[in-house]
Amino acid sequence: MTETTSRADIVVIGAGHAGGEVASRIRQGGFAGSIALIGEEPYLPYHRPPLSKAFLAGQTSVEQLLIRSKGSYEKANIGWYPSTVVECIDREAHRLRLASGIWFEYGKLVLATGGRPRRLALPGSDLKGLHYMRGIADVDALRLEFVPGKRLIIVGGGYIGLEVASVAINAGLDVEVVEVASRVLARVTGPELSAFYETTHKAAGVKFRLSTVVDGFEPSAIQSDRVGAVRCADSSIIPADLVLIAVGLIPNVELAQAAGLAIGNGIKVDELGRTLDPDIYAVGDCTEFPLPYKNRERLRLESVPNAIEQARAVASLINGVPTPYDLIPWFWSDQYNLKLQSVGLHHGHDQVVIRQPTRAEGFIAFYLKEGRVIAADCVNAILEFNVAKRLVTDNIHIDASLLANPETNLKMLASQVHQDG
Repeated sequence: MTETTSRADIVVIGAGHAGGEVASRIRQGGFAGSIALIGEEPYLPYHRPPLSKAFLAGQTSVEQLLIRSKGSYEKANIGWYPSTVVECIDREAHRLRLASGIWFEYGKLVLATGGRPRRLALPGSDLKGLHYMRGIADVDALRLEFVPGKRLIIVGGGYIGLEVASVAINAGLDVEVVEVASRVLARVTGPELSAFYETTHKAAGVKFRLSTVVDGFEPSAIQSDRVGAVRCADSSIIPADLVLIAVGLIPNVELAQAAGLAIGNGIKVDELGRTLDPDIYAVGDCTEFPLPYKNRERLRLESVPNAIEQARAVASLINGVPTPYDLIPWFWSDQYNLKLQSVGLHHGHDQVVIRQPTRAEGFIAFYLKEGRVIAADCVNAILEFNVAKRLVTDNIHIDASLLANPETNLKMLASQVHQDG
């Protein structure tokens, strides 16, 4: 057996938002032992949301994406292991086997393994010109093909697909979105917001095929190993020079599963990020956890704020001052000149209240259940978003007509219902 060559008191697998945050927070909390941060990419932890926006558009550099500088990790004495793959976890021996063949011992282990793009196993899915988006390398490859006039087909009308569509249409590409659902953003928002964004994209020149299933990919007549068209289940053929597939994320749970940890729709953890193994924690997109604002319903969230909050909960526990996760989920998306900020989860709502903000080109959709605001989508309504977060957090009955009236001062309304409650 290969001898152990490395060891750390805390080992973090995954150098994304959650991994970088938990390593830094553990040190900031006064932990004096050794910390190792292991990542598969050659990059330090970086901001992923700009990948499909400013970074794809060439407006942001890799250096600007970094969450913290290399020097900050060195100053905190956090060991960084880039381009390193962990193959298995030996829970009994408290060690990891790396792809290089060496073993890495740990005292406590944090799994921040994130997720990977869901791939389509369809005829022609191995053709060149098919792209997925998760990391810097993916965007670099896609950007190389952003040539004005090229036909880009985007499979998937979620946040990633629409963000890329807005960048691509501005870059002069011919863009068409193919979505299996009857509307865009169907998984994350209500019909009103879907209709607004579809109209916005159409006005910019983006075409849509909704309620359409992709059946495969056809090779180009000029280059047989490269995609030339997308084939749909209704037998229609859409010419394509390149394709982006953005149909969701699969949580990376394989390491945890092979190690015998509990798996649901992610690695099962509690409100402090603990798995069933007292020496192993998990944070971020790879986890399923109880969401306090949803009466502890167990969910998996793909959200940067969620990843950061879970990381802080684990760090607080390791540092001896447990602070359970207690975040109202929130998300954002930038498309064209529109900033969407969403708070809460709209599923289960029984009423939608639309409110026009004081500025042009935007609105707010409040989602209510039994008279309580459970979620809100704010388009170009940054100030109102902060109040919307409070309304969702307070979970108090509110008059829908007051929400809808743009003359109502939302901040005062939030304060009033809080006092009355």
